[in-house]
Amino acid sequence: MRSVEDQQAMVVDAAVTPEPIRVGILDALGLMCAEEIAATAPLPSFSQAAVDGYAVRSVDVGGTAGLRLAAEPPEEQDGGETTERRTPHRDRTLPVVGEVAAGSQKPLRLQPRQAVRVATGAPLPTLADAVLPLEWSDRGRKRVTPSRAVRTGDFVRKPGSDIQPGDIAVRQGSVLGPAQIGLVAAAGREKVLVYPRPRVTVMSYGLELVDVDRDPGLGQVYDVASYAVAAAAEEAGADVVRAGIVNAEPRRLRETIAGHIARSEVVIVIGAVGGSGADVIQDVLREMGELDTQRVAMHPGSVQGFGLLGEERTPVFLLPSNPVSALVIAETLVRPAIRQSLGKASVARRTVQARSVRHIDSIKGRRGYIRARLMRDMETGEYLVESLGTLDGSAAHLLAGFAEANAMIRIPEDVLQVRPGEFVDVEFLQQRS
Repeated sequence: MRSVEDQQAMVVDAAVTPEPIRVGILDALGLMCAEEIAATAPLPSFSQAAVDGYAVRSVDVGGTAGLRLAAEPPEEQDGGETTERRTPHRDRTLPVVGEVAAGSQKPLRLQPRQAVRVATGAPLPTLADAVLPLEWSDRGRKRVTPSRAVRTGDFVRKPGSDIQPGDIAVRQGSVLGPAQIGLVAAAGREKVLVYPRPRVTVMSYGLELVDVDRDPGLGQVYDVASYAVAAAAEEAGADVVRAGIVNAEPRRLRETIAGHIARSEVVIVIGAVGGSGADVIQDVLREMGELDTQRVAMHPGSVQGFGLLGEERTPVFLLPSNPVSALVIAETLVRPAIRQSLGKASVARRTVQARSVRHIDSIKGRRGYIRARLMRDMETGEYLVESLGTLDGSAAHLLAGFAEANAMIRIPEDVLQVRPGEFVDVEFLQQRS
């Protein structure tokens, strides 16, 4: 029986990164950049106000003259008395000779002992070397009196202070988040070369299955697992196609699967393990490449398969038809492969330690994955976890508990039981609000 770590390493190493394509920058969010993007102009490209206020020469408001303004602490005179050293109003008050809005293209020139009202992002007038914030003044419209000094460069965004021409704005291999999208836009680019989301095809196999648009007859069940696994793959970041229920005739099976392998980075076949009927589809798949159906030391989901099929050696997962087992495998093995294809820094879910509030039994020699509700004690900040299922055959198949879960408890292979109050490792699932 293969360990979970060895199975994870095998599928992650086989993950396929799609060929890069060029997309609009808003469509690139969350994708890995496939090119190096260099800035062609400084950002910002001109000196601009960082706050609403007044463009001034710092020397005119005491910033370079060492003047002590009224807002500063008083000094002691001989005899212990205190006094404030004030600069006379007539020395500090400046006429406001204009106003510049953000986006203004009208050049202004500041003369000594003058101020210009500026908005955040507005270009600074010539000779201005600082911005006096509104909060540091009396907010005058025709004349302004500062309450504090500013120094050269205060509250000014200098040209190239963010990016200089030739600087690398976004590196190849970076995952494009909101900040990276902004840098691509700052480089004047409408489109960017990215590795697209991996194409994942999900199909089901089983004579007992019917799709949700039909009423099941005697001995038939809805094809639930393919919908659940397709949703899990899409939530992981894949571009998913659900191919439905495939035909049981070997020649048709081979043609259908070969077609999907040729245009997918990952193929998932549900119902291809765990039953006598699975032998037919496994025989077909073995004719198309390498297929491994060794059991994995986990529960649920021990019975599974993985192969590299077709000329492109496309990764193919074989999952059981039980929806809970299929979802556990999708979380534990399929999701890391998808995240690897996307170039994510971390392919695993976030894991924390939490104190169990219930007794949990596990299975010797297998890693247990139990859906659970993760909580937090508001007073202590400690994580608490409540199991919503069991690992015995009586309830391990129930999907309703998974629907209520926001986490999975992960129990090591050598642990047979968890007592209330003991700590366990818990993996976060998708946040549900």
